Amino acid sequence: MASVGRTGSIDPAVKPVHLVCDSTADLGPAYYPAHDVELVPLRIIFGDQQFRDQVEMSTGDFYRRMRAGGPHPRTSQPPPSDFAEVFQRLGSDGGTVICTTISSDLSGTAGSAMQARQSLPDLDIRVVETKSCGPAHGAAVAMAVAIRDRGGAADAIVAAIERLRATQRLVFTVENLEYLRRGGRIGTARALIGTVLSIKPILGFIDGKVQVLDQVRTYSRALDRLVQELAAAVRLWGWTSATFSARASAATWGRERSASSTTRPRPCRRDPDGAFAALSPASGARVRICA
Repeated sequence: MASVGRTGSIDPAVKPVHLVCDSTADLGPAYYPAHDVELVPLRIIFGDQQFRDQVEMSTGDFYRRMRAGGPHPRTSQPPPSDFAEVFQRLGSDGGTVICTTISSDLSGTAGSAMQARQSLPDLDIRVVETKSCGPAHGAAVAMAVAIRDRGGAADAIVAAIERLRATQRLVFTVENLEYLRRGGRIGTARALIGTVLSIKPILGFIDGKVQVLDQVRTYSRALDRLVQELAAAVRLWGWTSATFSARASAATWGRERSASSTTRPRPCRRDPDGAFAALSPASGARVRICA
């Protein structure tokens, strides 16, 4: 079957490529239908209430609910049946389905997608774990979209995502340690001492896990350190839409959280669709940096 990309080019040798991702790609709900990407949402859990990320709970609703107090949010991976339904529907035309997921060290989502793939042995399904989440996952999806729309084959897309994964650097910080404490990433004593001394961690993904890279005094200095990290990445790799999305700092992840720092000189810019990247409920609850 011929493949028709968004540019209108036709290559009869290339099978159709269908893109799927979970809701930690954080590209915004309008992005996915606009770019022919199928979204499989994680579940957001507040107490005994459960919501599908970006379907039954928006990013704004999530953070408003967090600030209002009450149970700390948890997440649950989509069941394999969710992925299987999407895979079967998209792959029924004989094309290849490529599905990107959050790091398996943060969620069982990749495992669910793999189970779904194994249940459909007659279909060509590629599950690619991004070893990250948020802007880094979004960068992988955006790269896959760009290659597909140029008429690229599935192998080229998977190889490009794997190259991107090997060079991504995602760092972030938090203004309030309370949410790290609630999420179990730090103890009560450490949170108390950090609050009293105004210590802010510099966090990053290493081999799919969130690790403490450094600690600095005051949130302002933490933002400065993120700027330094981003500037170093720009000097090393240069500016592209993908590298920005992959290496964006937490200061650009939410308009409200970055409001106090918008006047600070820093090398940040918008994503390809003109909006600052914002952590979705699934990503925010997973890495526990919500504020």
